[in-house]
Amino acid sequence: MDIQNLVTMANRIGDFFQSMPDRAQAKADIADHISKFWEPRMRETLIQQLDAASTAELHAIVREAVQENLARLARKQVAA
Repeated sequence: MDIQNLVTMANRIGDFFQSMPDRAQAKADIADHISKFWEPRMRETLIQQLDAASTAELHAIVREAVQENLARLARKQVAA
C-alpha cells in the first residue's frame, strides 16, 4: 500500500467530517468510515506508519481519530 495515497485519502475523509460542530463526533465518524470502507491492509498500513515521517501531512483530526480508535480499528483488521 502506498502510504502517501492513504494519507491523501484519509485527509479527504477528514476534510469532510472536520466541518462538523462536534469535534468528538467528527473523529468518531472518521474512524467509523475508515473501519467500514477501508480494507484491512489499508488500515494496517496507516496504523503502522502513524508515527512515521511518511504520515507527517496527515491532518490532526484524522491522526487523533485513528489514535483514539486504535483498538477498534486494529481489532477490526484482525477479525477481517
